[in-house]
Amino acid sequence: MKSPVAKRSIVVGGHKTSVSLEEAFWSGIKEIADVRSIPMTDLVSEIDRKRDQGNLSSAIRLQVLAHYRNQITSL
Repeated sequence: MKSPVAKRSIVVGGHKTSVSLEEAFWSGIKEIADVRSIPMTDLVSEIDRKRDQGNLSSAIRLQVLAHYRNQITSL
């Protein structure tokens, strides 16, 4: 059975690292980057710089959740 979590290599802050996320979160972060007209690596680097604690995967998930929550509350 295929794992629902996909591990991808990405450059964050000039360093290559691996991030494990479910496909829905990879799609979400890509959508957010597209809306902001920035490369996904720049968005992930920004999330990495701004996170207070926890791992990068969790910080990305929280950013995607916040983005879509904000869309719902602004309706």
